[in-house]
Amino acid sequence: MNDLTLNAELCVDCMNCERNCPQNAIHVTNNVPLFCMHCSPDKAPCLQVCSEGAIEALGGAIIVNDEKCIGCGSCETVCPIGAINVDRFGTVHKCNLCIDKDSKECVSKCPTGALTDDPEEIKAEKQKKIANDLNRIKEIYK
Repeated sequence: MNDLTLNAELCVDCMNCERNCPQNAIHVTNNVPLFCMHCSPDKAPCLQVCSEGAIEALGGAIIVNDEKCIGCGSCETVCPIGAINVDRFGTVHKCNLCIDKDSKECVSKCPTGALTDDPEEIKAEKQKKIANDLNRIKEIYK
């Protein structure tokens, strides 16, 4: 499954995900791992803004094609959650869901299971978030 989700309540700020990410694309901030959410291609700001066509949708992931990328930083500027970083050499660091590997290092190194790519856990977490959002909306409109 090419998806990744976080249960922030389980995160213990060990930073294993950040240290072990082969893309150098996870950054723990305020005890929360920050990584690309892999927006749908029609809504991904980074994909839309890339003048070189270097950001592509592939197998459910939004990836950077290093051969096309010129390191301009437009993708970094438009990412709404700050999950794209361009280093001083113009190399873009962004999660690619380890699409070229058998497993995700961030998931396998997480000691608490805060990061997961298990389809059932992802589905349950999404349903939980939707229920919480609905409850907040109901409270607002009481």
